[in-house]
Amino acid sequence: MMEEYLRRALLLSKGDATVLLTRPISATMLFLAGVLLLLVLLPTFSKTREEAFKEETV
Repeated sequence: MMEEYLRRALLLSKGDATVLLTRPISATMLFLAGVLLLLVLLPTFSKTREEAFKEETV
């Protein structure tokens, strides 16, 4: 359903994706989606970073 509405919005704006950022509601939703994506991915990156810098004890 979201994909269909995205296609409609892009058709109405003649392919200009900036229309999604000029409207406050859609910009807020995109911002929240980005924040949620970061919250999900940050633990993975920090865990990988800890393993990379972990000193080996002999």
